[in-house]
Amino acid sequence: MLASDTSSGSLPRGRENAVQQRPLGGSSATRWERVSSPYSKSTSVNSRGHMSRETFKEQGRPSIRWAPLNVGLERRLQTFVVLCHTLTIAIFLTFFFFTCAIPLFWPFLLPYLIYTSLFSTAATSGNLSGRCNFLRSLSVWSIYASYFPARLHRSEHLLPTRKYIFGYHPHGIISHGAFAAFATEALGFSALFPGITNTLLTLDSNFRIPFYREYALAMGIASVSRESCENLLTKGGINGEGMGRAITIVVGGARESLDALPNTLRLVLKRRKGFIKLAIHTGADLVPVLAFGENDLYEQVRSENHPFIYKFQMLVKSIMGFTIPLFHARGVFNYDVGLMPYRRPLNIVVGRPIQVIQQQDRDKINDDYIDYLHSLYVQELERLWEEWKDVYAKDRISEIEIVA
Repeated sequence: MLASDTSSGSLPRGRENAVQQRPLGGSSATRWERVSSPYSKSTSVNSRGHMSRETFKEQGRPSIRWAPLNVGLERRLQTFVVLCHTLTIAIFLTFFFFTCAIPLFWPFLLPYLIYTSLFSTAATSGNLSGRCNFLRSLSVWSIYASYFPARLHRSEHLLPTRKYIFGYHPHGIISHGAFAAFATEALGFSALFPGITNTLLTLDSNFRIPFYREYALAMGIASVSRESCENLLTKGGINGEGMGRAITIVVGGARESLDALPNTLRLVLKRRKGFIKLAIHTGADLVPVLAFGENDLYEQVRSENHPFIYKFQMLVKSIMGFTIPLFHARGVFNYDVGLMPYRRPLNIVVGRPIQVIQQQDRDKINDDYIDYLHSLYVQELERLWEEWKDVYAKDRISEIEIVA
């Protein structure tokens, strides 16, 4: 199963998940056999079952570990799907420039570019007219989720007669968990939270990329602008005023991606209160979401050790709205060099809802109430961490840290 209910049940807390949450396609020990079967079992291995790069160097072997030729078809297919997702924007841009090179398509491309650049409001209107549930439910997304593998867990049921703002933490490098859980049905969101239509939000600039914007809209993704958020939570739904709708915001944003280091959890949250004000204005309940393993999918250069790199990253963020972490993970045919995420478990735990009293007049929203809700939100995140860290973050080297 890819979805689970983590609310109190017949088994003690953590025990049922400790059994159920084993990676698909074999345990880490199985992966160790596949990777290192040609070598002596006395060779030291890390906690994930792979020989460390240091061990390779000590034995005089190349530091890059190449994937064996006898990898099963299922794992190769998982790798291919994740590779395609990682390169989605590049693939659509390539296709766009290819069509631009063919004069036959120009009569179609020109009106398309004019419309999408100047007139289209699909990403902010809140009507979800481009959303395609068939595309979101394709089995290819289950293959994508099984690569890590990823699983979605809930703390308790959410009423379909309310509206919600899901705050996803941490951002990680590419937020693979947010996509799997909230932009597809691979992890069974509709089964865990029946009656709730959730929309994953991303930067508005992504909807200016030709062709890719149509794909994103079909996946039910929308802009994270204030206009988009308000429209999604005040239009449509059961009563035409947003009832039964939810949005997912990666609260830490681009700044948090610079702190996405394996086995740590630093959340950029102290001064992030815009989503709290949005919740009060729209009457949406707050739902913290903690993704264990999101930061473990990539390695990156620690920017605090390189002031020039950090300043450049902040400059890019101020100009373009996003930043560029200097990251790497594994490749398609090796385990050490490339931009593919590592095969490490992702466990996305949805916390308990924090009920919000609506105040439609922004001028009357009390700062003390904002701070109160923010403190409750942080407390729920910390509760999730304390409850599940010994199950899903066994290799942690630090505790949860709320910064900035």
